[in-house]
Amino acid sequence: QVQLVESGGGLVQAGGSLRLSCAASGLTFSSAVMGWFRQAPGKEREFLCTISRSDSSAYCADSVKGRFAISRDNAKSTVYLQMNVLKPEDTAVYYCAARDDWRTSIYLSSYNSWGQGTQVTVSS
Repeated sequence: QVQLVESGGGLVQAGGSLRLSCAASGLTFSSAVMGWFRQAPGKEREFLCTISRSDSSAYCADSVKGRFAISRDNAKSTVYLQMNVLKPEDTAVYYCAARDDWRTSIYLSSYNSWGQGTQVTVSS
Protein backbone atom coordinates (compact mmCIF):
# COMPACT_ATOMS: atom_id res chain seq x y z
CA GLN A 1 0.00 0.00 0.00
CA VAL A 2 1.43 3.31 -1.07
CA GLN A 3 1.73 5.96 1.62
CA LEU A 4 2.80 9.55 1.08
CA VAL A 5 3.18 11.66 4.19
CA GLU A 6 3.74 15.40 3.89
CA SER A 7 5.31 17.50 6.61
CA GLY A 8 6.83 20.93 7.09
CA GLY A 9 3.75 23.08 6.72
CA GLY A 10 2.82 25.81 9.16
CA LEU A 11 2.32 29.51 9.64
CA VAL A 12 4.86 31.87 8.13
CA GLN A 13 4.99 35.59 7.46
CA ALA A 14 4.93 36.97 3.95
CA GLY A 15 8.42 36.92 2.46
CA GLY A 16 9.42 33.91 4.49
CA SER A 17 10.38 30.40 3.44
CA LEU A 18 9.29 26.86 4.14
CA ARG A 19 10.49 23.49 3.00
CA LEU A 20 7.92 20.76 2.66
CA SER A 21 8.85 17.10 2.75
CA CYS A 22 6.98 14.08 1.51
CA ALA A 23 8.09 10.67 2.72
CA ALA A 24 7.01 7.77 0.54
CA SER A 25 6.59 4.10 1.35
CA GLY A 26 5.01 1.10 -0.27
CA LEU A 27 6.37 1.90 -3.72
CA THR A 28 9.64 1.79 -5.61
CA PHE A 29 10.33 5.45 -5.08
CA SER A 30 13.10 5.72 -7.64
CA SER A 31 10.65 4.51 -10.30
CA ALA A 32 8.00 7.11 -9.53
CA VAL A 33 7.62 10.57 -10.94
CA MET A 34 6.68 12.92 -8.11
CA GLY A 35 4.65 16.08 -8.04
CA TRP A 36 3.47 18.81 -5.70
CA PHE A 37 0.04 20.38 -5.85
CA ARG A 38 -1.97 22.74 -3.68
CA GLN A 39 -5.58 23.59 -3.00
CA ALA A 40 -6.77 26.85 -1.55
CA PRO A 41 -10.23 27.19 0.04
CA GLY A 42 -12.91 27.35 -2.61
CA LYS A 43 -10.47 26.67 -5.43
CA GLU A 44 -9.50 23.67 -7.49
CA ARG A 45 -6.35 21.75 -6.78
CA GLU A 46 -3.53 23.14 -8.89
CA PHE A 47 -0.24 21.83 -10.15
CA LEU A 48 2.96 23.30 -8.74
CA CYS A 49 6.01 21.24 -9.63
CA THR A 50 7.01 17.83 -10.93
CA ILE A 51 10.30 15.97 -10.96
CA SER A 52 11.56 13.01 -12.93
CA ARG A 53 12.60 9.71 -11.39
CA SER A 54 16.30 10.42 -11.53
CA ASP A 55 16.07 14.09 -10.53
CA SER A 56 17.38 14.99 -13.97
CA SER A 57 14.32 16.97 -14.97
CA ALA A 58 12.12 19.27 -12.93
CA TYR A 59 9.41 21.68 -13.91
CA CYS A 60 7.33 24.19 -12.00
CA ALA A 61 4.26 26.16 -12.96
CA ASP A 62 4.78 29.74 -14.06
CA SER A 63 2.87 30.95 -11.01
CA VAL A 64 5.61 29.70 -8.68
CA LYS A 65 8.64 29.48 -10.95
CA GLY A 66 11.59 31.26 -9.45
CA ARG A 67 10.16 31.01 -5.93
CA PHE A 68 9.49 27.28 -5.53
CA ALA A 69 11.81 24.39 -6.30
CA ILE A 70 11.26 20.64 -6.21
CA SER A 71 13.95 18.10 -5.40
CA ARG A 72 14.16 14.49 -4.33
CA ASP A 73 16.39 12.11 -2.44
CA ASN A 74 15.83 8.60 -3.73
CA ALA A 75 17.95 7.13 -0.96
CA LYS A 76 15.50 8.57 1.56
CA SER A 77 12.36 8.05 -0.56
CA THR A 78 11.55 11.69 0.00
CA VAL A 79 10.57 14.58 -2.24
CA TYR A 80 10.89 18.19 -1.17
CA LEU A 81 9.33 21.50 -2.06
CA GLN A 82 11.40 24.54 -1.18
CA MET A 83 9.20 27.63 -1.06
CA ASN A 84 10.72 31.08 -0.88
CA VAL A 85 9.33 34.62 -0.86
CA LEU A 86 5.97 33.30 0.28
CA LYS A 87 2.89 35.39 -0.31
CA PRO A 88 -0.54 35.34 1.37
CA GLU A 89 -1.96 33.89 -1.83
CA ASP A 90 0.24 30.82 -1.32
CA THR A 91 -1.99 29.87 1.61
CA ALA A 92 -3.37 26.41 0.82
CA VAL A 93 -3.17 22.74 1.63
CA TYR A 94 -0.14 21.29 -0.12
CA TYR A 95 -0.15 17.75 -1.46
CA CYS A 96 2.48 15.48 -2.87
CA ALA A 97 1.62 12.83 -5.42
CA ALA A 98 3.27 9.88 -7.11
CA ARG A 99 2.95 8.81 -10.72
CA ASP A 100 3.79 5.30 -11.86
CA ASP A 101 5.32 6.40 -15.15
CA TRP A 102 8.64 7.69 -16.39
CA ARG A 103 7.12 10.87 -17.82
CA THR A 104 6.65 13.98 -15.72
CA SER A 105 3.15 15.44 -15.76
CA ILE A 106 1.26 18.56 -14.77
CA TYR A 107 -2.11 16.79 -14.76
CA LEU A 108 -3.74 15.76 -11.47
CA SER A 109 -5.50 12.80 -13.02
CA SER A 110 -2.22 11.26 -14.13
CA TYR A 111 -1.02 10.74 -10.54
CA ASN A 112 -1.84 7.44 -8.88
CA SER A 113 -1.24 8.15 -5.22
CA TRP A 114 -1.72 11.19 -2.99
CA GLY A 115 -0.73 12.29 0.47
CA GLN A 116 -3.12 13.71 3.01
CA GLY A 117 -1.79 17.23 2.65
CA THR A 118 -0.12 19.76 4.88
CA GLN A 119 -1.45 23.23 5.62
CA VAL A 120 0.61 26.28 4.71
CA THR A 121 -0.63 29.64 5.93
CA VAL A 122 1.11 32.85 4.95
CA SER A 123 0.24 35.93 6.96
CA SER A 124 0.52 39.44 5.57
